[in-house]
Amino acid sequence: MNILGIDAGSSSVKAAVLRNGRIAGRLVRCAFPTRFEGVRAEVEPRAILQAIAQAISELGAAARRVDVIALSVMAPSWIAMDSAGRPLTPIVTHQDRRSVDAARALEARLGVQRLLALNGNRPFPGGISSSTFAWFVQHEPELMAKADLVGHLNTYLHRQMTGARVTDPSNASYMGLYSVLDMGGWNLELCEAVGASPRVLPDILPANAIGGHITAQAALDLGLTAGTPMLTGLMDTAAALLLVGAKIGQLINVCGSTDVLGVVTDHPRPDERLLTRALGVGRKWMSVSTIAAAGSAFAWAKEQLFADLSEEAFRRLMQKLARRPVPSTVRFEPYLAGDRMSIEQRQGAFTGLTLASTREQMLGAMIEALAAASAARIPLLQAGGLKILRTVLVSGGVQGGLNKVLHRDWPGQWVFRTEIEATLRGLGTMKPVKV
Repeated sequence: MNILGIDAGSSSVKAAVLRNGRIAGRLVRCAFPTRFEGVRAEVEPRAILQAIAQAISELGAAARRVDVIALSVMAPSWIAMDSAGRPLTPIVTHQDRRSVDAARALEARLGVQRLLALNGNRPFPGGISSSTFAWFVQHEPELMAKADLVGHLNTYLHRQMTGARVTDPSNASYMGLYSVLDMGGWNLELCEAVGASPRVLPDILPANAIGGHITAQAALDLGLTAGTPMLTGLMDTAAALLLVGAKIGQLINVCGSTDVLGVVTDHPRPDERLLTRALGVGRKWMSVSTIAAAGSAFAWAKEQLFADLSEEAFRRLMQKLARRPVPSTVRFEPYLAGDRMSIEQRQGAFTGLTLASTREQMLGAMIEALAAASAARIPLLQAGGLKILRTVLVSGGVQGGLNKVLHRDWPGQWVFRTEIEATLRGLGTMKPVKV
């Protein structure tokens, strides 16, 4: 079976024709911009469609001869649409922090333990999009009165490409309106607390279910074949896990701009400091912890502190400082992109600076802080008694050695299995089902 895999990430669309989990032919990548304004992080919906169209064009005729289309997306990626499927809002990404007050109000109304029992998650701004939904209900009531469909990016893409109104359990989990722990559908108590009408929410189908078929208009616009079935799709980290079988206890670490560490479980145990979500396929869940700025923190350091160094020289310096830390009073708080695991948003900061401090000491402090934050998540994921497998699936931007820095202080013995393009290749293992 030939599968057209489309991975719409946080900065680009990647696409390839896949066969048995392998890329058959070429892989193409088409970037799109994110707009940052204060605490807001938004993507223009049409920019993602244009990136998809460009990627399909570069793949050429092979993209029109596939048996099925499989989709993975960044999440949260909240968007509201009108009755024709046109976007009423931008795509609000996981880096957005506008909804802190809305998150506080949700916790005050329902209480932390009730939220964990209903959804498995606190309404972290940027991490769980119920707070984003509540923000738009409060601040854009006239716009939301026109909303006919609200979901994440996979819902928007299906509405545009197949006309369907669907999402999968993994994206539904991070919408904050879903009964995650039993996969019981949209929760009316949560919807009422947010001010969300269930009528605007998409149907929830398994990620590997056929969610719809490419319409004649979408085929014309995107260069596809009308009638091609398209799977509902799922979140990017879940797709990567499918590549290695998504076994219970399997750890995945996506080392990129944001560092994501998650483990597969068959018994979800919500925690105030974790995100809990369905895998998207079968009766499995994930417990997840993230560092909002990992690779992006070092990119900032390269640009602001070491602009005179080449990328290769900066990488060598990072590796040297990770192996042999420089004695220093400088300390770093690793929150340059806030904190996806708390309501109150933290900020990055250096302390202990003196006139004798050097930029190498500042970079060293960043390495020590991020390595410690990465290691601290292991006991947290083990706390529920889950037996974690010792082979870790590693994906993301590992080419710069970021994974070695972040794994340096992990307690215990681990085998790190790096899989290039794991998310895209994982889509190639999906077996379509009808529901």
